[in-house]
Amino acid sequence: MELNTQSDWVARSLRSVWHPCTQMQHHETVPLIPVSRGKGAWLYDHEGRRYLDAISSWWVNLFGHANSRINAALKDQLDTLEHAMLAGFTHEPVIELSEKLSALTGHVLGHSFYASDGASAVEIALKMSFHSWRNNGHTDKQEFVCLKGSYHGETIGALAVTDVALFKDAYGPLLRASQTVMSPDARQAADGETAQDVARRAAADVERLFTERADKIAAIIIEPLVQCATGMAMHDPLYLQLVRALCDKHNVHLILDEIAVGCGRTGTFFACEQAAVWPDFLCLSKGISGGYLPLSLVMTRDEIYQAFYSNDVTRGFLHSHSYTGNPLACRAALATLQIFEEDDVLNANKIKAARLTAALQPLAQHEQVHNFRQRGMIWAFDAIDAPKDFSRRFFATATEHELLMRPIGSTVYMMPPYILSDEEIDGLAANTLAVFNKVLAG
Repeated sequence: MELNTQSDWVARSLRSVWHPCTQMQHHETVPLIPVSRGKGAWLYDHEGRRYLDAISSWWVNLFGHANSRINAALKDQLDTLEHAMLAGFTHEPVIELSEKLSALTGHVLGHSFYASDGASAVEIALKMSFHSWRNNGHTDKQEFVCLKGSYHGETIGALAVTDVALFKDAYGPLLRASQTVMSPDARQAADGETAQDVARRAAADVERLFTERADKIAAIIIEPLVQCATGMAMHDPLYLQLVRALCDKHNVHLILDEIAVGCGRTGTFFACEQAAVWPDFLCLSKGISGGYLPLSLVMTRDEIYQAFYSNDVTRGFLHSHSYTGNPLACRAALATLQIFEEDDVLNANKIKAARLTAALQPLAQHEQVHNFRQRGMIWAFDAIDAPKDFSRRFFATATEHELLMRPIGSTVYMMPPYILSDEEIDGLAANTLAVFNKVLAG
């Protein structure tokens, strides 16, 4: 009997691995794909079939699988230092990464605090905001504000500022209550309204809340430009400008969650650059390490840092992760930043984005599609009258067309790596249309 066949790997995984964000029973009908290797934009299974990674493996893999430059950097780092605790010690990769990221903000955000995943970065930002207000004598400022439909992670603190029922409702009794304000989602535009009109209405809702409760509010948290997990809800940069002004006026911190939308995904390295504003806290993860190793961080201003700077231990930010600032992860991030610089990635992406947008026009004009939208290297559209199991059927059908795609409800989206060739771009567009038509046809 042959061992380790495709079906063998699937059976072993289903017996022993509890997969994330998955109802495991669905794998009785939806295929589980055992990946044997990756190269460039493609993943390969054990039988040699390939799948174009059109969602960058949950939005992390910016420059393709098995990237030779990131590989070389990690191999070099392995021979130098694999890990050292960051409490009482430091090392070159974490220093250099912190300096480079600070420079990308014009040194407005000059201090970086490291963790391992996006939800942890959100937790850090929330705790830092609350604790800095306490250290400055504003002990009543304990509340947080999030947007309707927002998603910031699935740990207890991050879930408290998440407004997606699927993730949050089961754990409601464990969560601290937060305030929820209108989303600036441009799809809410009434007849005659623009995306900026929606942004103004949403900002007015923030102003109403701040006017009533600013003395109780520590921070508002926002995914700038695109609320991803709620269905790629895109908004105008004006919203960030208006909220930044309201935060300044009412003495409320602004936390920007750029875990998914940072690192060039929206067209600029930081999404907030398109609004010409900087937050008090900026959360990064996912693409910062090129999709290689778990890494997250929170960048903040010097005045926040100074609120903790004291001989008094209780005024310090006593938060830690065992792998904080891991040298291997930081070295992967440095290699990722180097690719951005050497390959002029942001300008190259403009050309790729224009080609894919043009190739997707048959979908944009499809009679069963509405709200086709694009921001940088993110594309999305909503299916009209989608069947209840649309997402699972689309995923399964996409694998038959050499695509890895995972719709959010009835929203189909693409967040591909930044290395697609013209041929891969055209194939992605054509195959997505074929999959969409096949799923709708039943």
